Amino acid sequence: AEKVLGYDLLSLCLEGPRDALDRTQHCQPAAPLGFVFPQVVERCVAAAGYSVGEFAALVFAGALDFAEALYAVKVRAEAMQKASEAVPSGMLSIVGRREANYKFACLEARKHCESLGIENPVCTVSNYLFPDSRVIAGHLQALEFLQENARKYYFKRTKMLPVSGAFHTKLMEPAVEPLAEVLKSIEIQKPLFCVYSNVDGRKYMHSKHIQKLLVKQVVSPVLWEQTMHSVYERKQGTEFPYTYEVGPGNQLGAILKQCNLKAWKQYKHVDALEDEEAAET
Repeated sequence: AEKVLGYDLLSLCLEGPRDALDRTQHCQPAAPLGFVFPQVVERCVAAAGYSVGEFAALVFAGALDFAEALYAVKVRAEAMQKASEAVPSGMLSIVGRREANYKFACLEARKHCESLGIENPVCTVSNYLFPDSRVIAGHLQALEFLQENARKYYFKRTKMLPVSGAFHTKLMEPAVEPLAEVLKSIEIQKPLFCVYSNVDGRKYMHSKHIQKLLVKQVVSPVLWEQTMHSVYERKQGTEFPYTYEVGPGNQLGAILKQCNLKAWKQYKHVDALEDEEAAET
């Protein structure tokens, strides 16, 4: 990873500084590809990765070469960082009540931005997490408006995310071409098992499909809630598979619990660094 990226990624992950790690160009390559037990790999039936984690899922499934995928993520991260610096923007995590109407809230936030003189304001759902939770991304003024009017829109909790831009919205359009160019130069194989796309929550069909949707993903909302329904859809009475979340934290496990409690009962978190340390001792 250090050879591909040109800096010591492990040192940055372990020692920081935190503000450097929060920068898009650094935090995206730091998404760990991880390591799980051999029998799990052999029996794997499906994989999915959240946002940039989709590259990790595709490497895991044999569709992308590790070094080439890492280079693509580097290009993606740098281009998204550049796009982020062009417009003051961000992402707002929301837990809403049943009555919450996210599209209407975004529409009113855009109108507010227009009243401030902002042309073509962006404010849209960028991540579907679980039934009552969304991430809205766009111009900072729009997100501030939503926070100030949270009660009006039936938002129970709002929290600005520690990211540098409005990812998965059209504000990331400048990052599309650089990523498209690098993906054209990479050999993409058909995955060894099903990998689900963030763009439509469905299985990738072939290598050209992967190339097309990885580019589209930069400016499209992450349909994670929909992906969870696709992955765990099965006939009543059929057992759910074991699910492993690889990497730091268990946020995806928490989302799975909200989307499908029965599937979550077969969930386990795997921390790559902890497992390597255990293996050494």
